Amino acid sequence: MITLALSKGRIFDETLPLLAAAGITVLEDPETSRKLILPTNRPDVQVVLVRASDVPTYVEHGGADLGVTGKDTLIEHGGQGLYQPLDLQIAKCRMSVAVPSDFDYASAVRQGSRLKVATKYTSIAREFFASKGVHVDLIKLYGSMELAPLTGLADAIVDLVSTGKTLQANKLVEVEHIMDISSRLVVNQAALKLKRERIRPIIDAFAQAVEG
Repeated sequence: MITLALSKGRIFDETLPLLAAAGITVLEDPETSRKLILPTNRPDVQVVLVRASDVPTYVEHGGADLGVTGKDTLIEHGGQGLYQPLDLQIAKCRMSVAVPSDFDYASAVRQGSRLKVATKYTSIAREFFASKGVHVDLIKLYGSMELAPLTGLADAIVDLVSTGKTLQANKLVEVEHIMDISSRLVVNQAALKLKRERIRPIIDAFAQAVEG
């Protein structure tokens, strides 16, 4: 059995055409099914639904043979023990620093102020601010980042931005672009050796679909 780990939502939806290119159709809708393991039209392939942040862990430890996960999640996870053959060019967005529109970020950085920054992505944020020589206290949050500056919990946030409408609605503005994010295919290294004849064609079909 080949097991593919996916998270619900945008990544799941944008992976479906790639699966179709590999001749794989998921037979149940994750939004309506209560199952966490979904069958496909191939008896030897199944999809497991896990939290986005858990995909690399499932693949690394053999709970899944392959997975699709964002570059942001991979950086935070560390990516150890994972083969990363493809940037799938799906679920694109960007990692940015955002602040309240009335906060003078440039001046605070220039003066060497110590900033309080709320984020789920502590590794990315730490490395980014360290590279600029900016002193920060990182506050790890899991919920809506936009709330942190509005309540005075933080001066700034580091978060994923796609359209920017949520920032706008909460009177926040992007002040730094950290990196572009897209989703990657990750493969368990042992599975790649042991199930090569079945996994390799899936990787190749994904690659062709991305190029096409």
